[in-house]
Amino acid sequence: MNDRQLLVAGAANMFIAIAAGAFGAHGLKNMLSPEMLAIWQTGVTYQASHGLGLLLLAVLWDRFGRRQLSWAGALMLLGIVLFSGSLYLLALTGVRMLGAVTPFGGVAFLAAWAMVMWAGVRSRRDSGAA
Repeated sequence: MNDRQLLVAGAANMFIAIAAGAFGAHGLKNMLSPEMLAIWQTGVTYQASHGLGLLLLAVLWDRFGRRQLSWAGALMLLGIVLFSGSLYLLALTGVRMLGAVTPFGGVAFLAAWAMVMWAGVRSRRDSGAA
C-alpha cells in the first residue's frame, strides 16, 4: 500500500463506519436484541478507530518506514474485514460460529500496531533535538 491508498482506504472505512453506526442506531434498533446491537456497535467502533489509523499511516508515510507502514495498513484492513465484518455478520444472523473469526481480526490489529511501533523504532530521521 502507498500513502494515497492508505488515505482512500481510511476515508472509505470512516464513511462505512459512520453509515453502519447510523444504520445500527436507527435501522436495526427495533430488529436486533440489545446484545446484538452491542455487538454491531463494537464492530463500528473498531472499524472507525482503525479507519482513523489508516489515515494516520498516510500522514506518517514520509516521516517513517514506508515498508512497515504499508504492512501496517494491509494488516489494519485485514483486521477490519475479519473483526468488524464478523461482528456485523454475527449481529445480523445470530450465527455464533462467526465469532470464531473475530480474534483473527484482533490479532491483525495487534500486528498492525506492532508494525507502526517498529516503524518508529527503525526511523532514522532526526527527532528534532538540537
